[in-house]
Amino acid sequence: MSVIEQAQRARVAAARLAVASRKEKDAALRALADALEARAAEVLAANAQDVAAGRAAGMSDALVDRLSLTEARIRGMAGGLRQVAGLPDPVGEVLRGYTLPNGLELRQIRVPMGVVGIVYEARPNVTADAAGLCLKSGNAVLLRGSGTAAHSNAAIVAVLREALAASGLPADAVQLVDASTRESVKELMRARGLVDVLIPRGGAGLIRSVVEESSVPVIETGIGNCHVYVDAAADLPTALAILLNAKTHRPSVCNAAESVLVHADVADEFLALALPALRDAGVTVHGDARTVRAGQAVGVPVEEANDDDYAAEYLSLDLSAAVVESLDAAVAHIGRYGSGHTEAIVTGSQAAAREFVARVDAAAVMVNASTRFTDGEEFGFGAEIGISTQKLHARGPMGLPELTSSKYVVTGDGQIRL
Repeated sequence: MSVIEQAQRARVAAARLAVASRKEKDAALRALADALEARAAEVLAANAQDVAAGRAAGMSDALVDRLSLTEARIRGMAGGLRQVAGLPDPVGEVLRGYTLPNGLELRQIRVPMGVVGIVYEARPNVTADAAGLCLKSGNAVLLRGSGTAAHSNAAIVAVLREALAASGLPADAVQLVDASTRESVKELMRARGLVDVLIPRGGAGLIRSVVEESSVPVIETGIGNCHVYVDAAADLPTALAILLNAKTHRPSVCNAAESVLVHADVADEFLALALPALRDAGVTVHGDARTVRAGQAVGVPVEEANDDDYAAEYLSLDLSAAVVESLDAAVAHIGRYGSGHTEAIVTGSQAAAREFVARVDAAAVMVNASTRFTDGEEFGFGAEIGISTQKLHARGPMGLPELTSSKYVVTGDGQIRL
């Protein structure tokens, strides 16, 4: 089946979903979750094929981690679907409403977008997350994963489609687009009028390609070059705990910290604590001259950093570091190298926190907290569709409301415009 034929079938399914009740959608989501857990063994067997092929092809450890499924991760996927089932249904929510002077009653209500296309790399958990969020928000979804996860995605979608059909909703609400050639992505990007929005999730190259080449509207999800700024007024043990969590909790994801900036007034003391702790956690630090000297003072090797290091989304146990003279310098550094994803400040000064929050241009700003909290589930949205770094329609973790549009419903009793 061509992508266009799949999109046409998705539009039929979307029309059914648009009028599905919350009860129907929630029952289907719980059935999807149950089916994933019941058939975890076949999903894991399919995933093992992808992981083995990835390792044989020299895939990096970070990408293997993104690709790999475990029983715990499948339970997490199922748990995400159940969590979404428990969230309020955005469809039909009244965004605003009032009566005009001429007696017309005006309401702006949330409605599904229709057909959503997701283009993503490596992470098969996205398959279930995206399907669940699109189902709850009344949208059909076309899933175009990467060839590296082809077996995993096929197994997951087969489970989801069978569970959907058994629940009385159209199986074509969730379809997997062929990942064996790049032509399928091009077809998806050209399916304007059939696909209502495309959401790319992956590396900078994938996102740039979809944004620049698509005739279908795109919600841009960006890479995560996230910073932790240790202010002069920071509690240093707290700053160290936040930095270690932000960098090492799961380094292969987009909300992991990739750079630390340290105010010059506390640099010697903080780096004397942080560099040995980072080394013990397996982190390689790429630093400026002062960070290199601080490493020499405590016997920790620090690689000399360049512009590429400060611009990098490592997705590994690597961290760039720089000493800055002021909060102004920290904001300027972030403005130059940041990706607009998540930035964090550790400080005991409310004035510094307010200034940092006001001046840093990012989808999420953390004050005395780890960058790892920028996540739809952590924010209480359920499994997210992605983290948007654009400024139109959706920004930050995208949950159910971000997968809807709106329409105006105007009710009168015979008014005509004079």
